[in-house]
Amino acid sequence: MLIYGASGHGKVIFDILKSRSIRPEYVLDDNPEVTEFMGYKVVHEAQGNILKIPGILAIGDNTIRKLVARRYTGAIAKAFSHSTAIISENVELGDGTVVMPGAIINSNTSIGMHCIINSGAVVEHDVDLEDFVHISPNAVVTGNVQIGEGSQVGAGAAVIPGVKIGKWVNIGAGAVIIEDIPDFAVVVGNPGKIIKYSNE
Repeated sequence: MLIYGASGHGKVIFDILKSRSIRPEYVLDDNPEVTEFMGYKVVHEAQGNILKIPGILAIGDNTIRKLVARRYTGAIAKAFSHSTAIISENVELGDGTVVMPGAIINSNTSIGMHCIINSGAVVEHDVDLEDFVHISPNAVVTGNVQIGEGSQVGAGAAVIPGVKIGKWVNIGAGAVIIEDIPDFAVVVGNPGKIIKYSNE
Protein backbone atom coordinates (compact mmCIF):
# COMPACT_ATOMS: atom_id res chain seq x y z
CA MET A 1 0.00 0.00 0.00
CA LEU A 2 1.14 3.54 -0.79
CA ILE A 3 0.02 6.59 1.20
CA TYR A 4 -0.10 9.72 -0.97
CA GLY A 5 0.03 12.65 1.42
CA ALA A 6 2.36 13.08 4.38
CA SER A 7 -0.09 15.16 6.39
CA GLY A 8 -2.39 14.99 9.40
CA HIS A 9 -4.96 13.13 7.33
CA GLY A 10 -2.19 10.78 6.25
CA LYS A 11 -1.51 9.95 9.90
CA VAL A 12 -5.10 8.78 10.32
CA ILE A 13 -4.80 6.70 7.14
CA PHE A 14 -1.61 5.20 8.60
CA ASP A 15 -3.53 4.19 11.75
CA ILE A 16 -6.36 2.68 9.71
CA LEU A 17 -3.88 0.51 7.84
CA LYS A 18 -2.25 -0.46 11.13
CA SER A 19 -5.66 -1.50 12.52
CA ARG A 20 -5.87 -3.94 9.60
CA SER A 21 -2.27 -5.15 10.04
CA ILE A 22 -1.28 -3.50 6.75
CA ARG A 23 2.15 -1.91 6.55
CA PRO A 24 2.59 0.85 3.94
CA GLU A 25 5.36 0.27 1.44
CA TYR A 26 5.83 3.93 0.49
CA VAL A 27 4.77 7.41 1.54
CA LEU A 28 4.54 9.89 -1.34
CA ASP A 29 4.25 13.67 -1.06
CA ASP A 30 4.67 16.47 -3.61
CA ASN A 31 6.40 18.79 -1.14
CA PRO A 32 10.18 18.26 -1.39
CA GLU A 33 10.64 19.77 2.06
CA VAL A 34 8.78 16.87 3.66
CA THR A 35 11.37 14.13 4.05
CA GLU A 36 10.08 11.91 6.87
CA PHE A 37 6.65 10.62 7.87
CA MET A 38 5.79 8.17 10.67
CA GLY A 39 9.23 6.61 10.43
CA TYR A 40 9.21 6.41 6.63
CA LYS A 41 11.43 8.22 4.19
CA VAL A 42 9.12 10.24 1.94
CA VAL A 43 9.44 9.86 -1.83
CA HIS A 44 8.54 12.79 -4.08
CA GLU A 45 8.02 11.20 -7.49
CA ALA A 46 5.56 8.51 -8.49
CA GLN A 47 7.33 6.45 -11.10
CA GLY A 48 8.34 2.90 -11.95
CA ASN A 49 7.16 0.15 -9.63
CA ILE A 50 5.63 2.66 -7.22
CA LEU A 51 2.82 3.26 -9.72
CA LYS A 52 1.88 -0.43 -9.53
CA ILE A 53 1.32 -0.37 -5.77
CA PRO A 54 -2.29 0.39 -4.73
CA GLY A 55 -2.34 3.88 -3.30
CA ILE A 56 -4.70 5.91 -1.16
CA LEU A 57 -4.94 9.68 -1.52
CA ALA A 58 -4.44 10.89 2.05
CA ILE A 59 -5.58 14.44 1.30
CA GLY A 60 -8.36 15.93 3.42
CA ASP A 61 -9.27 18.86 1.17
CA ASN A 62 -11.88 17.68 -1.36
CA THR A 63 -10.79 20.01 -4.16
CA ILE A 64 -7.10 19.16 -3.87
CA ARG A 65 -7.92 15.45 -3.58
CA LYS A 66 -9.83 15.64 -6.88
CA LEU A 67 -7.02 17.55 -8.60
CA VAL A 68 -4.47 14.96 -7.47
CA ALA A 69 -6.76 12.10 -8.52
CA ARG A 70 -7.05 13.59 -12.01
CA ARG A 71 -3.31 13.59 -12.59
CA TYR A 72 -2.22 10.55 -10.59
CA THR A 73 -1.48 7.65 -12.94
CA GLY A 74 -0.78 4.98 -10.34
CA ALA A 75 -3.01 2.21 -9.05
CA ILE A 76 -5.76 3.24 -6.64
CA ALA A 77 -6.51 1.07 -3.62
CA LYS A 78 -9.90 -0.45 -2.99
CA ALA A 79 -11.91 1.23 -0.25
CA PHE A 80 -10.87 0.32 3.27
CA SER A 81 -12.00 1.03 6.81
CA HIS A 82 -10.71 1.12 10.36
CA SER A 83 -11.32 -2.10 12.25
CA THR A 84 -13.74 -0.28 14.61
CA ALA A 85 -16.00 1.02 11.83
CA ILE A 86 -19.40 -0.66 11.39
CA ILE A 87 -20.42 -1.13 7.76
CA SER A 88 -23.47 -3.00 6.51
CA GLU A 89 -22.77 -5.79 4.04
CA ASN A 90 -25.21 -4.02 1.69
CA VAL A 91 -23.00 -0.94 1.26
CA GLU A 92 -21.09 -0.06 -1.91
CA LEU A 93 -17.78 1.73 -1.38
CA GLY A 94 -15.90 3.27 -4.30
CA ASP A 95 -12.16 2.86 -4.82
CA GLY A 96 -10.00 5.18 -2.75
CA THR A 97 -12.69 5.77 -0.12
CA VAL A 98 -11.71 5.57 3.55
CA VAL A 99 -13.88 4.97 6.61
CA MET A 100 -12.41 6.26 9.87
CA PRO A 101 -12.57 4.87 13.43
CA GLY A 102 -16.04 4.47 14.92
CA ALA A 103 -17.95 5.43 11.78
CA ILE A 104 -21.23 3.68 10.98
CA ILE A 105 -22.64 3.11 7.49
CA ASN A 106 -26.02 1.43 7.26
CA SER A 107 -27.82 -0.67 4.67
CA ASN A 108 -28.32 0.06 0.97
CA THR A 109 -25.95 3.02 0.88
CA SER A 110 -23.76 3.86 -2.10
CA ILE A 111 -20.54 5.83 -1.60
CA GLY A 112 -18.45 7.04 -4.54
CA MET A 113 -14.70 7.15 -5.13
CA HIS A 114 -12.21 8.99 -2.92
CA CYS A 115 -14.75 9.81 -0.20
CA ILE A 116 -13.98 10.29 3.48
CA ILE A 117 -16.34 9.02 6.18
CA ASN A 118 -14.61 10.52 9.17
CA SER A 119 -14.33 9.47 12.81
CA GLY A 120 -17.67 8.77 14.50
CA ALA A 121 -19.75 9.84 11.50
CA VAL A 122 -23.08 8.11 10.86
CA VAL A 123 -24.39 7.51 7.34
CA GLU A 124 -27.82 5.96 7.50
CA HIS A 125 -29.71 3.67 5.10
CA ASP A 126 -30.41 4.42 1.42
CA VAL A 127 -27.91 7.28 1.17
CA ASP A 128 -26.13 8.16 -2.07
CA LEU A 129 -22.79 9.97 -1.84
CA GLU A 130 -21.02 10.95 -5.05
CA ASP A 131 -17.22 11.07 -5.53
CA PHE A 132 -14.96 13.19 -3.27
CA VAL A 133 -17.60 13.75 -0.56
CA HIS A 134 -16.36 14.25 3.02
CA ILE A 135 -18.60 13.46 5.99
CA SER A 136 -16.77 15.08 8.90
CA PRO A 137 -16.33 13.74 12.46
CA ASN A 138 -19.58 13.06 14.32
CA ALA A 139 -21.76 14.30 11.47
CA VAL A 140 -25.05 12.46 10.93
CA VAL A 141 -26.53 11.86 7.49
CA THR A 142 -29.97 10.30 7.95
CA GLY A 143 -31.87 8.06 5.55
CA ASN A 144 -32.61 8.66 1.87
CA VAL A 145 -30.20 11.59 1.53
CA GLN A 146 -28.33 12.41 -1.69
CA ILE A 147 -25.06 14.39 -1.62
CA GLY A 148 -23.34 15.61 -4.77
CA GLU A 149 -19.67 15.47 -5.76
CA GLY A 150 -17.14 17.21 -3.58
CA SER A 151 -19.53 18.34 -0.85
CA GLN A 152 -18.55 18.39 2.80
CA VAL A 153 -20.83 17.93 5.80
CA GLY A 154 -19.09 19.67 8.70
CA ALA A 155 -18.24 18.24 12.10
CA GLY A 156 -21.32 17.52 14.20
CA ALA A 157 -23.73 18.61 11.47
CA ALA A 158 -26.99 16.76 10.83
CA VAL A 159 -28.93 16.19 7.62
CA ILE A 160 -32.59 15.18 7.98
CA PRO A 161 -34.15 12.37 5.89
CA GLY A 162 -34.85 12.83 2.21
CA VAL A 163 -32.72 15.94 1.65
CA LYS A 164 -30.81 16.47 -1.59
CA ILE A 165 -27.50 18.34 -1.34
CA GLY A 166 -25.84 19.57 -4.52
CA LYS A 167 -22.22 19.34 -5.61
CA TRP A 168 -19.36 21.20 -3.93
CA VAL A 169 -21.54 22.34 -1.04
CA ASN A 170 -19.86 23.29 2.24
CA ILE A 171 -22.00 22.67 5.33
CA GLY A 172 -20.60 24.27 8.47
CA ALA A 173 -19.93 22.50 11.74
CA GLY A 174 -23.04 21.90 13.79
CA ALA A 175 -25.46 22.94 11.04
CA VAL A 176 -28.85 21.24 10.75
CA ILE A 177 -29.99 20.76 7.17
CA ILE A 178 -33.77 20.52 6.81
CA GLU A 179 -34.21 21.36 3.10
CA ASP A 180 -32.53 20.78 -0.24
CA ILE A 181 -29.27 22.68 -0.88
CA PRO A 182 -28.16 23.82 -4.38
CA ASP A 183 -24.69 23.41 -5.90
CA PHE A 184 -21.79 25.47 -4.49
CA ALA A 185 -23.73 26.77 -1.48
CA VAL A 186 -22.07 27.52 1.87
CA VAL A 187 -24.49 26.73 4.69
CA VAL A 188 -24.32 27.41 8.43
CA GLY A 189 -26.62 27.40 11.45
CA ASN A 190 -29.67 25.64 12.87
CA PRO A 191 -31.69 25.49 10.76
CA GLY A 192 -29.11 25.72 7.98
CA LYS A 193 -29.05 28.94 5.99
CA ILE A 194 -27.14 29.68 2.79
CA ILE A 195 -24.71 32.54 3.44
CA LYS A 196 -22.90 32.59 0.09
CA TYR A 197 -21.91 30.59 -2.96
CA SER A 198 -18.44 29.50 -4.04
CA ASN A 199 -16.92 27.98 -7.17
CA GLU A 200 -15.38 24.51 -7.23
